[in-house]
Amino acid sequence: MECPILVWMLSINRDVTTDEYDKCYNLVKECVPHAKIPYDNTSIDSFRQVICEMLPLLMMRHRRISRTKWKDCVTSNGKHWIEQSPDDMPPEKFLQSMIGYHLAYDNSLCGMIMTQGRQRQVINIGLGIKQLCVEPRGVPVAAYAESFAHKLTPLEQSFVAPELGDEVVLRRLCILLSLKAAYIKAVGQNRGFDWSRLEFNIPDETARGDDHPLQGWEFRVFKAQLGVQRNGTVIEESYQCACAFFRGTKESKFIWHDNAKDLEAWVQFINVDQMIKVIPKLTA
Repeated sequence: MECPILVWMLSINRDVTTDEYDKCYNLVKECVPHAKIPYDNTSIDSFRQVICEMLPLLMMRHRRISRTKWKDCVTSNGKHWIEQSPDDMPPEKFLQSMIGYHLAYDNSLCGMIMTQGRQRQVINIGLGIKQLCVEPRGVPVAAYAESFAHKLTPLEQSFVAPELGDEVVLRRLCILLSLKAAYIKAVGQNRGFDWSRLEFNIPDETARGDDHPLQGWEFRVFKAQLGVQRNGTVIEESYQCACAFFRGTKESKFIWHDNAKDLEAWVQFINVDQMIKVIPKLTA
């Protein structure tokens, strides 16, 4: 069975109030008890975590499935899937109704990738998001890329050589890092995983782990452009995004999406206003 991939992207397109934080936090505390996020209404990072945990609630609400009719399950290595109530569902349909998902965020962009099928088919899915900017602000791109050298193989480092120019180096670096993050999350590796064990040969569209080909994977790469309001000023932000999903095919496949039209069928963009507006409906 073909497991379709769907992605929800939420932009934190403006600053949020303490009251809005509280509404989101209380919703997650009630409906996503496994999240265990410490309360901190002054922390944007805390808000990112909270709003990410709301994405599965929104997705299930869109499917018109009551919160009482599904439960969040997790594997021993932290891979989440949603199991719907088997009531009023034929056994075969129930087996195919599992929803594997993964949540990710970076700065103003929060995302969820999901797919539906049998449990073992859907859990190896991951999303990587990397903003196209240097940190801290003002650092030369070459120095920024060098700070990630320990996460790259010698071949990957050649793809981000300083002589290629700042724009090319930053874009390629963010593609590599988002692909690695997506794969690492898809397989359920922990934070201490050595990223240089993975190698993405972008020109050849191949991937290796511990010097062995990664077979059976589908990688999707796309960009997200946001307009966010900060302190009364609208700022343009760009993000490199990557999806990793194990399909079990003989070869691995890379799919590049270069325009917004390509994304319409499987990526949905929403903002924080739309999410906050539907909070009352998400507990139902």
